[in-house]
Amino acid sequence: MAKGDRFVNQIADIHTDYTKWYTDVCLKSELCDYGPVKGTMVFRPYGYAIWERIQAEADKRFKAHGVSNAYFPMLIPQSFLMREAEHVEGFAPEVATVTHVGNTELAEKLVLRPTSETIIGNMYAKWIESYRDLPLKLNQWANVVRWEKTTRPFLRTSEFLWQEGHTVFATPEEADNDALTMLDVYKELANDVLAMPVLTGRKSEKEKFAGAVATYGMEAMMKDGKSLQAGTTHFLGDNFAKAFDIKFLDKDGAHKYVYQASWGISTRLIGAVIMAHGDERGLCLPPPVAPVQAVIIPIGAAKNPDVSVKAAEIKATLEKADVRVTLDDRDQSPGFKFNHWELRGVPVRIELGARDLESGVVTVARRDTSEKFTMPIADVVKNLPKLLKDIAKAMYDKANKFTSEHIARVNSLDEMSAALDGGNFCDAYWCGDRECEDKIKNLYSASSRVFNADQSDVGEHTCVCCGKKAKHRIYFARAY
Repeated sequence: MAKGDRFVNQIADIHTDYTKWYTDVCLKSELCDYGPVKGTMVFRPYGYAIWERIQAEADKRFKAHGVSNAYFPMLIPQSFLMREAEHVEGFAPEVATVTHVGNTELAEKLVLRPTSETIIGNMYAKWIESYRDLPLKLNQWANVVRWEKTTRPFLRTSEFLWQEGHTVFATPEEADNDALTMLDVYKELANDVLAMPVLTGRKSEKEKFAGAVATYGMEAMMKDGKSLQAGTTHFLGDNFAKAFDIKFLDKDGAHKYVYQASWGISTRLIGAVIMAHGDERGLCLPPPVAPVQAVIIPIGAAKNPDVSVKAAEIKATLEKADVRVTLDDRDQSPGFKFNHWELRGVPVRIELGARDLESGVVTVARRDTSEKFTMPIADVVKNLPKLLKDIAKAMYDKANKFTSEHIARVNSLDEMSAALDGGNFCDAYWCGDRECEDKIKNLYSASSRVFNADQSDVGEHTCVCCGKKAKHRIYFARAY
């Protein structure tokens, strides 16, 4: 097929215009479309199906940790946000407010949920009375409104979908441990479901969640070397407990404030999958999260009805084996269909023509490597689940290799500048001063992401920015 005939020419070149490539993939693969209100996005069925897969995999992991789902209103009294000063200051620029119902002005303004610590704190104050009510572990799947100035599909929109867990404990140690435990859950989800390696750790004071004692982040490297914050967990201490008077009667007869954690992932994980695995042909979806894991394309079926019959039989047997499979019998050329499903990132393509049928085989094409090979029809049901697992592992290994090769140890600002311009994360030593963090942001548009897990040799090094004695080892990167 000539290059000019390729369906995927509808997307920009990933190597020369990464930003447009990303937007083209989102729109042309029918993941989403722009909403009528600036900054909003419509999830098309294929995009929402990916979110459903992420949701299902995350939800079963949450429940394995004793978390139950609930739902809280999206309309929050403005006064609730005012109770936690740091919290309201952090969200004020993005808060959308309801002031009228019809022509009647509301006695108190209502905000559209930017996050739910405040309204959930209000309810927890009613529900928690004694130590017997603890721990309390709730999660909600919801939409959130944050009026972003600059938007991009999935990555940053004025309204997005997420989950937010809100857990309550008797001691600060339990709450902080929950934040760290859920960070590990997120990492497992990223690795095993999205085939995506991540860096996890605590964030700096500048980058922490408004109102938290400590924030922990999960950072994923995209193919342009930028970081995407793929999930966060927070140790809230007793800040919101004091703001909303959430107390419990302890075993010793004393009333005490509770300690809380919160944690969340959102539909920006779809953006992460696009940018971590996509290529010049479009999406490349990891099998665990792919709405369609295999597509069967009959070739020359109009001239040989037996091809259609056998293709339908293969589809039925794969469905019984819990493979998400579709049969593309549209009146289109095979080349059009190949490109259609490649753009949508379907992990496996199964081709069946008259010659294949005579030989008792199908031709199998892997989306991740473009490898093509034949497989006995009788072995498809047995072999395909293993092939899907192999593809998921290969995709993770490829992304992990890319990440490892694009983390640069830097010891000076000149080295940092070169590393960032080369599409790398910077592994650096830092004095811990906000002034140096701000200087790096202003000079290179790079921010601190998470502290390195290995802090063992920090005392032997100096700050990458000012040259003073280092207190931390931390990753800096340009980020979405």
